[in-house]
Amino acid sequence: MKHLFNIILLMSSTVLLAQGPYADRAGLAGSSAMHKDSSAFIGWASQCLVQRGLQDTADASSGYATVGTASSAIGKAGLNGVVSLGDGGKAILQFDYPIYDGPGPDFAVFENSFSPTFLELAFVDVSSDGQNYFRFPAHSLTDTTQPIGGFGAVDPTNINNLAGKYVANYGTPFDLQEIPNSPLLNKGQITHIRIVDVVGALNENFATYDTAGRAIQDPYPTPFASSGFDLDAVGVIHSSITSIRENSLSTIKVYPNPVEDEINLLGVIQKVEFKLSNASGKIIKNGTTQNRIAVNELESGLYFLRIVENQQLRVIKIIKK
Repeated sequence: MKHLFNIILLMSSTVLLAQGPYADRAGLAGSSAMHKDSSAFIGWASQCLVQRGLQDTADASSGYATVGTASSAIGKAGLNGVVSLGDGGKAILQFDYPIYDGPGPDFAVFENSFSPTFLELAFVDVSSDGQNYFRFPAHSLTDTTQPIGGFGAVDPTNINNLAGKYVANYGTPFDLQEIPNSPLLNKGQITHIRIVDVVGALNENFATYDTAGRAIQDPYPTPFASSGFDLDAVGVIHSSITSIRENSLSTIKVYPNPVEDEINLLGVIQKVEFKLSNASGKIIKNGTTQNRIAVNELESGLYFLRIVENQQLRVIKIIKK
């Protein structure tokens, strides 16, 4: 296995001269890559559902990808491992607060590539109701006169609006403005993001295509447990909780409100998880508590307290004096 990994690394690390019109690899001029530690990220996916694909879509006996679990894609990039989707596999992610279309990119998708040219790609779809999904217009200018194979190299400057464009720890950004408007999509209230693995085959029975109808090439076949797109995380850049309807906290009550130094909780039988966010959706404090949360160090303004009680989300507005 170690010998195989070294072969893959050597073959996929072949230097490619940038040929295409799109952003270059992480660390080079003109790159759009976003590091996981960028201050632009104010949150991460909090729920994930995965539908695996086969290790090789052309071989029904190959079995499904098995690396990671759905929880691997929750939280910050680089912390929880990855979940491999397999050929054509899907992951649907949800967030504590809706994502909105702000200036520039609104979120970024992270993969775990170990090489700037061994790029396993995926389509990105968004939804504001969990039912109707809309895809980013994807472009692949990679040559299709011959297959690149399972250890092939992909020039990132030929790739646009496909997740997996960058190496591990660097996210591919997406701007909701680039999706055509539709009455079935509220770009101010994106609740679901769907990641769909690209099958990089040229065989028309298995190929997947970009917006212009071009077959998209990425390493194929990769008949391993880690087959397909390896989803690490989705980082949120623009998120607002001001549009969330305030929930009743059932038996849990808070006082005082407005608050000056400390939020006190009543009716809590055992410790509960909490997150305290500002009006733009940025998490200010989080942890577990049974009776109080210190807020004396916070600036005056509007905050939202999120409490998980019996696996249900409760949200209440807090005014800090």
